[in-house]
Amino acid sequence: MITGELKNKIDSLWDIFAAGGLSNPLDVIEQMTYLMFIHDLDEMDNRHAKEAIMLGIPHNSIFKNEVQIGDRIIDGSYLKWSVFHDFPAAKMYSNMQENVFPFIKNLHGNKESAYSKYMDDAIFKLPTALLLDKVVTSMDEMYEHITQLKSADVRGDLYEYMLSKLSSAGRNGQFRTPRHIIRMIVDMMDPKVDDVVCDPACGTSGFLVEVSKYLKDNKLKELFNTKNKAHYMNNMFHGYDMDRTMLRIGAMNMMTHGIDNPSIEYRDSLSDQNPDKEKYSLILANPPFKGSLDYDIVSTDLLKVCKTKKTELLFLTLFLRMLKTGGRCACIVPDGVLFGSSNAHKSIRKEIIDGNRLEAVISMPSGVFKPYAGVSTAVLVFTKTGHGGTDKVWFYDMKADGLSLDDKRSPVNENDIPDIVSRFHNLEAEENRKRTEQSFFVPVDEIRENDYDLSINKYKEIDYIPVEYPSTLEIMTELRELEMKIAEEMDELQALLEL
Repeated sequence: MITGELKNKIDSLWDIFAAGGLSNPLDVIEQMTYLMFIHDLDEMDNRHAKEAIMLGIPHNSIFKNEVQIGDRIIDGSYLKWSVFHDFPAAKMYSNMQENVFPFIKNLHGNKESAYSKYMDDAIFKLPTALLLDKVVTSMDEMYEHITQLKSADVRGDLYEYMLSKLSSAGRNGQFRTPRHIIRMIVDMMDPKVDDVVCDPACGTSGFLVEVSKYLKDNKLKELFNTKNKAHYMNNMFHGYDMDRTMLRIGAMNMMTHGIDNPSIEYRDSLSDQNPDKEKYSLILANPPFKGSLDYDIVSTDLLKVCKTKKTELLFLTLFLRMLKTGGRCACIVPDGVLFGSSNAHKSIRKEIIDGNRLEAVISMPSGVFKPYAGVSTAVLVFTKTGHGGTDKVWFYDMKADGLSLDDKRSPVNENDIPDIVSRFHNLEAEENRKRTEQSFFVPVDEIRENDYDLSINKYKEIDYIPVEYPSTLEIMTELRELEMKIAEEMDELQALLEL
């Protein structure tokens, strides 16, 4: 989690943008993302240069002595944050407009890459040199503070805090997925170096970035293999969204994390625009909730399985279609998916349980998505088999995620996430747990008997501790004694008043 001091710095930076004429939160995040990307390119290049010196190998800097910008050749050092941040305001502004921004727009050589596609229409929107100067100075202070914190995750947390300022949900009910919940899901699924990973509602590519970090942290040796590295760079990551600004941010996010050529595309995943069938081995997603679409824009393939206008149910149907046989999915769904009584709700639950293999239901408290949504949610984990295979389902009742469940989301000691990941990777030890515990198995036949209801309260048992109360006679006697005591003290008070 980021500190209060760092939050204050971001808030003051936000105020600088607003005072300078940029008040749309999405514009602010987009422009800050460009500037963060420019800063991080400089840092990344310096790091690679140091590593090359240590290894005794040549370093091909992206800021080489001369860089071509359109028809002009300029000094590459002018593109480095560490150089131009000392320029006078007017010179910095013209350098950003004429050199730096055109440079990052054309940074990726492959014109078909995700980065190139979504940077083509990127616009530098800071209106004045004075605003740019103030923003750069403020960002320098912010980065200095980040360096002092020495935390690997602080930049991701910073980005999540920025995104949390997008307080209003989108047309189809989109909202941000907290980073620690993304990390929990990725840790549970344990991605492999040969997985083909997709998020059909990727937003800023949070799930894809977390998978890349997980592989680097846990399977780095396997990534050194030439075949695996090529797959990791070019074919592993796929994401779709309908918001070009989010796609731009997502493409830069992936590139900053070392993924050269992810497949990040503009696509309505639920429509006939999406032809993907049996293509992916791992789907991780937090699809839009509470959306309602017209039948005529939804793929007919999906409506055959689950005739509904609800986006959360259509996305579950889509995941099954997009997964290879043996492919796995972990997705966040609103609680209504677990117990909804409509034919569409029941049919998709039945399909996941009887037609494939449902492995786990992790029930999350309603405060997890605050401050920008208070909906109760759960994580569903299932494998596509095409012929059933569910014999029992593991349930976990998450009560705390390490943060308070109010709008402030302050750090607290209670945190079930490490326990969830640990128990999920050791399900053999869960066999004998009682229904009164925080996690337990439920046989599939019992779920069928309950109309495929997957709400944990349907199966959880609560230990009621009997409380013994005094008898009515004892209570009346105690009241009489109190009454007598009050009368005595009233008499004493009356005597004092008469003196």
